[in-house]
Amino acid sequence: MDRALIIFQALAEPTRLRILRLLREMELSVGELAQVLGQSQPRVSRHVKVLAEAELVERRKEGSWVFLALGDENDLEPIFAALDHWRRYHEEDDDEMGRADRQRLQAVRNVRMGEAEDWFEVHAAEWDAIRSLHVSEQSVESAIIKLVGDGPLGRVVDIGTGTGRMLELLAPQCESAIGFDRSPSMLRLARVKLEENRTADGEEIKLRQGNFYALPLAAGSADLTILHQALRYAQHPAAVIAESARILSPGGRLLVVDFALHDREELRTRDAHMYLGFSDERMQQWFEAAGLEADPPVSLDGELTVKLWMGRLPLDQQSRVT
Repeated sequence: MDRALIIFQALAEPTRLRILRLLREMELSVGELAQVLGQSQPRVSRHVKVLAEAELVERRKEGSWVFLALGDENDLEPIFAALDHWRRYHEEDDDEMGRADRQRLQAVRNVRMGEAEDWFEVHAAEWDAIRSLHVSEQSVESAIIKLVGDGPLGRVVDIGTGTGRMLELLAPQCESAIGFDRSPSMLRLARVKLEENRTADGEEIKLRQGNFYALPLAAGSADLTILHQALRYAQHPAAVIAESARILSPGGRLLVVDFALHDREELRTRDAHMYLGFSDERMQQWFEAAGLEADPPVSLDGELTVKLWMGRLPLDQQSRVT
């Protein structure tokens, strides 16, 4: 009863309900949330404080930014179920304010995507060199080969493929291989790099422009999915993990290669990083939410630590995302 009282008190204010609805769509910084809500940052921070004290929202500091995400799924699931129910049966409650919030949220998405795409277009030709600034790419690739094994890998999907280096590395072990990327410049470079490469079955490596939130592949169509130094550019990493898990077959694996948490703030502005690395705890939460069992992470220490996280879809189940 005490827990219910805390939750209902926290929700008894329209702005806080709006905040929950927005964070359901994507993680936002406090400044972005203030922009969408059309309120001052101090006022929004006060509302966030109430929601955080009720454990409905989590705050995560990254350099000078504070990002917000939803809290305990067990508490939020019935809240969102009730909100969805009322919206279905009382459409008039989905008022102009709600529609305006979604429009402004889309504007935030557009700004983020525009900044990232501009950066990738400018830096596509030097992408492989940029990725090896902190731990040698040879060390990372050796660790990847050791982790995935030297046997057949089946159907491999590289999400955020960049210039296609993971496909080039693993093609000899693949039954089929396909890479997705948003950037046309990256894909043009990847096509040149991979022109002569073939899979173990002699198939051409496929490259497609695509959104890592909505891959044009059926559930169960991949045996290994890879997010190699791509997740830090995502606005909503949990959704990318879920989508990567959705296409796995039972027993399939997801490999995430990215930085551990760090405080190099300049990478956000200089290199368009949305996230300054990830913690083992957060990655495990995302894996579990997607129905994956996490292996112990692998660390490669350097100026910045590179982590390899592997999640496996149990043989007796499908992904939780369909």
